[in-house]
Amino acid sequence: MTDRKDMTLTSSGFYTSQEAPIHPSNPTPTPAAAPPDVLRCAYMEIVVTDLAASRVFYVDVLGLYVTEEDEDTIYLRSTEEFIHHNLVLRRGPIAGVAAFSYRVRTPEDLDRAVAFYTELGCEVRRNPEGFTKGIGDSVRVVDPLGFPYEFFHQTEHVERMSWRYDLHIPGELVRLDHFNQVTPDVPRAVKYMQDLGFRVTEDIQDEEGTVYAAWMRRKPTVHDTAMTGGDGPRMHHVCFATHEKHNILAICDKLGALRRSDAIERGPGRHGVSNAFYLYLRDPDGHRVEVYTQDYYTGDPDNPVVTWDVHDNQRRDWWGNPVVPSWYTDASLVLDLDGNPQPVVARTDSSEMAVTIGADGFSYTRPDEDDAMPEWKQGEYKLGHQL
Repeated sequence: MTDRKDMTLTSSGFYTSQEAPIHPSNPTPTPAAAPPDVLRCAYMEIVVTDLAASRVFYVDVLGLYVTEEDEDTIYLRSTEEFIHHNLVLRRGPIAGVAAFSYRVRTPEDLDRAVAFYTELGCEVRRNPEGFTKGIGDSVRVVDPLGFPYEFFHQTEHVERMSWRYDLHIPGELVRLDHFNQVTPDVPRAVKYMQDLGFRVTEDIQDEEGTVYAAWMRRKPTVHDTAMTGGDGPRMHHVCFATHEKHNILAICDKLGALRRSDAIERGPGRHGVSNAFYLYLRDPDGHRVEVYTQDYYTGDPDNPVVTWDVHDNQRRDWWGNPVVPSWYTDASLVLDLDGNPQPVVARTDSSEMAVTIGADGFSYTRPDEDDAMPEWKQGEYKLGHQL
């Protein structure tokens, strides 16, 4: 892991360095085959058990636009999107995630994806007609971490709704921003994603070098996906961006007015990691959805990596608010290419929840001061003290 002496401590309390030298003890092999050129996260396909209830949540409450729908499937997109969909809701017996889908630069990148994952020994399937409506030739794999990944280039174009102000709502979701994945071994996940062409933008570590989470990107924002340490493979959340903080506040007000405030799991607040304003919601099946705005540009080749101390209580919430335990423990199952739930493997490295809000955890705001956190606030960071 990165040695603190090789980092620069900033006035904001975190450290910076160049591309994070996170070294796994059990690395995935680096294929000789070139990886596909990934542009961005493009859509997620999730299985829901009550399609009508999910439609109310994603369409009537959150305002995503319906591209197509039938009795078993709904294809949704956000305001700025011109490809067929950003989210697929598919009816099924077990709630889970069927695909984390990325768009690639050229049709030839699908050949590269096949070669890359075949060399890794992964299960690889290719469908020239696509696995969902609106998407053409596609490759789906079970990656080395156990996640169902998809790569595609060809897609139907649909109307971008940015100019349809007559349809916009106060909480308008404008684009798909990122995924977040739960995996037991974060360094191993980081190394594999770096081989796939992703770069680390931020991470959370402790002084001993344990890595608790890492944020990785292809498009020039903080992330297209994040790897969060925990029992996995599971899906932590899918995130849609808004333009402004007030859009997130409007979503909270709408949920309150509809007497659906129980859907709010965490927030609103501002992250230390990513600097973004956030809100976490749970859909009718428990799938977690983040709404997010105002992170920062990361596209320069020498963009510094931000490292947070796991005991800094401002890393997850810049205002120092505690994280609810469910945020650490709950996540969605992911499915194999036949729709069966993937087995979940326990994390053996230290748990972020245990070291920060667990019985022996200690967080700080000003680490160099004795009793840096007021006594009246310390209990909020201990498991079992949340009310």
